[in-house]
Amino acid sequence: MGQKNEAVILIGALAITGVVVAGGGWWLWQRFHAGDENPGAMVGEPSKLPPPPELQAADAFLAPAQVPAGTKVIIDGSTTMVNINEALKNQFQQTFPGTVVQTDAQGTDKGVVSLILGKVDVAASSRPLTPQEQSQGLAAVPVASDTIAVMVGRENPFNRGLTLAQLRDIFTGKITNWSEVGGPNSAIQVINRPSESGTQQTFAAQVLQGQAFGQGANFQTMPRDATTPIIRALGSNGISYATYGQVENQQTAKILPIDSLSPNQENYPLRRQLFYFYKTPPSPQVEAFLGFATSPQGQQAIANAFE
Repeated sequence: MGQKNEAVILIGALAITGVVVAGGGWWLWQRFHAGDENPGAMVGEPSKLPPPPELQAADAFLAPAQVPAGTKVIIDGSTTMVNINEALKNQFQQTFPGTVVQTDAQGTDKGVVSLILGKVDVAASSRPLTPQEQSQGLAAVPVASDTIAVMVGRENPFNRGLTLAQLRDIFTGKITNWSEVGGPNSAIQVINRPSESGTQQTFAAQVLQGQAFGQGANFQTMPRDATTPIIRALGSNGISYATYGQVENQQTAKILPIDSLSPNQENYPLRRQLFYFYKTPPSPQVEAFLGFATSPQGQQAIANAFE
């Protein structure tokens, strides 16, 4: 082989080697900077954390084009979601003749237990999944946003708002008289929801922030998670809370501003998402119902439920 050909081969080999080295260097640079953008990422792993489970679930359900007659969906859970359940039930059955949606509202925790035991297809929840529930094969899909309203009886002379700190002190028992927050000289009666209530659990997390509910003569825990009996128990010195949609239009209680904001205003502090929980993998009837609930038609039905 001549020297000229050998030189050409050598130059070509060097050029190929340079491309490989440069390409490898570029790849390593990209992986290194991906790790910089996400310090917890190891080289070779994706730089972005996965979305939360409820967002993955929401993306997984498609609006059904048709649902077989005879399909039945059983729902239990949050009392907060009674209106949502009924609105979706009526619209689903109307859209897909021959289907049946059966609803109940025994409270979030009871609904979750029934779901785990296989007694229901869907659990309505006013709080996110817990890690323990996730470990038992449950997943969640968000279906609506909600605010929690703080209320007193219509006969209560207190006509001011509260700060979030004052609300916390009332429900932990540090403030026990209305005069301490600018009201009349009378004891505050705190009307609380039962511990299995998702609304109670969300209220505790957002308001108490790790502290415990107060105890004593001026604290009353209702035996079941229902808003109407709570309103009746408020009297002239009670205070409690409920999902805003259940109390905004009724005439027997007053809603108190919190941090000078009403529940229908932006930046109101007591906000949350409402969910449907289901077992994975979802059954065909669950896929159909949740696909409908998260579709534009289902979301419109939910919006109409609170008009």
